[in-house]
Amino acid sequence: MDWQKWHDSYDAPESPLALRLRRVQERIRLALDDCPPGPVSVVSLCAGQGRDLLGVLPGHPRRHDVRARLVELDPHNVAVAADTARSAGLHRVEVVAADAASLGRYDGMTPADVVLVCGVFGNIVDADIERTIDACRQLCRTGGRVIWTRHRKAPDRVPSICEWFEERGFAQEWVTGREHVQAVGVHRFGGRPVPLRPDGHVFDFVGYDRLRETRSDGSAV
Repeated sequence: MDWQKWHDSYDAPESPLALRLRRVQERIRLALDDCPPGPVSVVSLCAGQGRDLLGVLPGHPRRHDVRARLVELDPHNVAVAADTARSAGLHRVEVVAADAASLGRYDGMTPADVVLVCGVFGNIVDADIERTIDACRQLCRTGGRVIWTRHRKAPDRVPSICEWFEERGFAQEWVTGREHVQAVGVHRFGGRPVPLRPDGHVFDFVGYDRLRETRSDGSAV
């Protein structure tokens, strides 16, 4: 998968990904609006070019409260995100070129007020989706929110994702309807954060194209 070219779909205003991006951005705005006064911590897994958070922060009244760490492996996308943050004067946004599945990359940023897991669940196997959701208990503060995405193509894993979050103390706050092929969800953590395990590794990023090619019984995606 060419992840640089993949981002071009965001530039087509009516594409499913562009619509998904707008929904994610709206949920980020609402989450930031609802954060208590004082510092706000945001972490983003597989952040890509950071268009979700970096599309919100420049015009948001809490921009100076937000400290964020965006973790992304693709060097071109890291460079784009870092340049966007720098150009917008977002000096408290850190873009890290690293494997987002390694929990140690979030050390010093957790538990966070907002955890972004966008563009992840459609690119990893089911067991890793559940493992990542479980790890959100290490990443998210009590009362914090996880904003996530997942396509609804067969097999539709959105209902399972919601169940896995709820089993771990996250209350469903908002999820797009079944008519949207690119689902966006928000779950709010009501439990007590688990101490971060810096040596933890929670998923292998397979890629949607490879999962689609190798799936034989519907269980891999």
